[in-house]
Amino acid sequence: MQESQRQTGASEGRKQALSEWASKTFLKDYGVPVVTEQVAATAGQAARIARQIGFPVVLKAHGETLIHKTEGGLVHLHLSDENAVQDAAEKVSRQAGEALEGFLLQPHVSGRREFVAGMFRDAEYGPVVMFGLGGIFTEALSDVTFRLAPLSPGDAAEMLDEIRSRALLGDFRGEAAANRDMLVQALLGISRAAAENPDVAEIDINPLLVSPDGGVLAVDALVVKQAPAPEKQFLPPVSPEAVGALFHPRSVAFVGASSQLGKWGYNLLTNTIGGGYEGAVYLVNPRGGEIAGRPVYKSVADIPGSVDVAVVTIPAEKVPALIPEFKEKGISYMLLIASGFAETGEQGARAERELVEAARSAGIHLIGPNTMGICNPHINFYCTGMPVRPVPGSVGMVSQSGNMGVQLLAFAELQGVGTRAFCGSGNEGMITIEDYLDAFEVDSQTKTVMLYLESVKNGRRFYESARRVSRKMPIVLLKGGQTAAGTKAASSHTGAMASDNQVFNAVCRQAGIVKVDKPMDLLDLSAAFSSLPLPGGSRVAIMTLGGGWGVVAADLCEYYGLNVPELPEALIEQINEVLPPYWSRANPVDLVGENDPELPIKVIEMLAAWEGCDAIVNLGIVGRRHMLSRLADSVYKADPTCPGDFMDSVLEALEVFEDRYITHIVNLMEKYEKPILGVNMLRDDKDKTVYSVADRPYKGLFFPSPEQAVKSLAKLFEYRQFLDRQART
Repeated sequence: MQESQRQTGASEGRKQALSEWASKTFLKDYGVPVVTEQVAATAGQAARIARQIGFPVVLKAHGETLIHKTEGGLVHLHLSDENAVQDAAEKVSRQAGEALEGFLLQPHVSGRREFVAGMFRDAEYGPVVMFGLGGIFTEALSDVTFRLAPLSPGDAAEMLDEIRSRALLGDFRGEAAANRDMLVQALLGISRAAAENPDVAEIDINPLLVSPDGGVLAVDALVVKQAPAPEKQFLPPVSPEAVGALFHPRSVAFVGASSQLGKWGYNLLTNTIGGGYEGAVYLVNPRGGEIAGRPVYKSVADIPGSVDVAVVTIPAEKVPALIPEFKEKGISYMLLIASGFAETGEQGARAERELVEAARSAGIHLIGPNTMGICNPHINFYCTGMPVRPVPGSVGMVSQSGNMGVQLLAFAELQGVGTRAFCGSGNEGMITIEDYLDAFEVDSQTKTVMLYLESVKNGRRFYESARRVSRKMPIVLLKGGQTAAGTKAASSHTGAMASDNQVFNAVCRQAGIVKVDKPMDLLDLSAAFSSLPLPGGSRVAIMTLGGGWGVVAADLCEYYGLNVPELPEALIEQINEVLPPYWSRANPVDLVGENDPELPIKVIEMLAAWEGCDAIVNLGIVGRRHMLSRLADSVYKADPTCPGDFMDSVLEALEVFEDRYITHIVNLMEKYEKPILGVNMLRDDKDKTVYSVADRPYKGLFFPSPEQAVKSLAKLFEYRQFLDRQART
């Protein structure tokens, strides 16, 4: 009867914990190393089994409902003889009462290093494997890392190296290094157990003990079963071809066109026309008449030509009536700017679902609702709520926040970051972030993907798509809703709760996503990935016009996990031939403020040719013209005898040098396949971050600060490591 009740409970969704004995037996079948143990029915039998095992031993209460045994005084350690075992068994019997089903005997395993491993099922991403510091420190220090199951051996190995206390896995105070193969095997076993048993809801091994000789044993374990939840229903995928066609419309209709400045129906059409879009543009408003010198049609049925994309700015409650009109007209895409759907609550979410279903049945692809618009600079199609027009390039951008998206587009325009295409995905009622990822994957012009996310619709599909795309191109991602306050804001803004951040961070690491924490980091990384080759390693050469900047850059390299190697004697001798005898003779290479324009050109080529470095950071070479311009202004004011054209000619010569220098480093990157990042001495609002050189695959990249340059380089190396790991698997 008891077993029958347990099974019924599991089938109704209630959790059923296996006993420690059953849990270890289950895990042992999946290759998890577990401590040898036996079950005794009585105190006397426990004493006899203990003698067979060999003293000292550990005695624990055995029972299906006895979960937290240590806290309940149901575990006795280091028992050295039969009398001690029998006494412990009697105490446990009194303490456990009717819940006791027997006694668990195991050898007393010594070891000072305790870890934890386990698994739980995330509502968005499915089974998640955990590893970290165990014992009494598990909750206190929260030194854990995660990966989605199924794990590869490489995933498991990475987990061991990610915890802060990883030094405990090496030789430690006279004890041998932990057997990494056994740890990897344990994590792979947990992963396989989760994959093959959908009714296993949780696995907890704590401690996973490392013995003095490096052996690994699961000393305590818990497996919890639960009937699998009904399979979640997700939006059907939208094909990459359908998503791609959205960004190449031959004609656009603005439904809800307005003549009033500031209205969405006015801003979108004027931004689109003002941006140079050469396709057909139609205006629709029931009032008819004329707007901006163009005829206004009372309905889409009155438009004389075909329409690829309809941009809809009318109120939410009037949108459903458009579906049959669009179907009749043969309109394939609705860019739904209107808000008032899922972001407003359950009633709005229901209206959104009904609209999406009607659109799908009519063969209409819906973008949004609540979107800021889209753009494709390659055809001068800038259909966004704000007049931002980045130059054509290779960075594909999707933002779930329209305002954040257009701000990033504006930064991209200012800094010269070339954009492949942009979409403010809004509520993603039909076309989701996963669909955009799949589309970028097959687009030959996209080389980098930039994402701002607050939630995902289909966690497992997002992970699988991102991991595929990351093998071809970098994905740089900023996630909103990282704090409790942020999560609340994200929920009200997008109509979906943000996923657990620890799991999401694990998804990013495992999928090869380059995750950043600040909006400007997103843009910096997009500039870096779209302009530079990836570094082959972590070794950085630094060239600076002044010593202080070099010290700062070297410190930043160490902070972000990069190395600043010593210069070899042969390279020092080379540099001796061009620099004064008082140069630093070390890395960073200090040009000691020399004004000869040939020196940085010669030295940076020597560094690029050096096989001992994988990347170069140069500081203060570009941007000197601003300092000289200020000097010229002072000279003209203070010295009337200075020839009027002298300083102008010097400034002109410096501008010519900077153009030549940028071209030189771009050529060096192509020749040596090493990234070369610059930091401006000074800059003004006319300076850009990215400088294109005609007919060259790479671009000049100059940041305002050393931290931006070094942090970007560290992320380039992080992505290189991901690609290298993928190549080995």
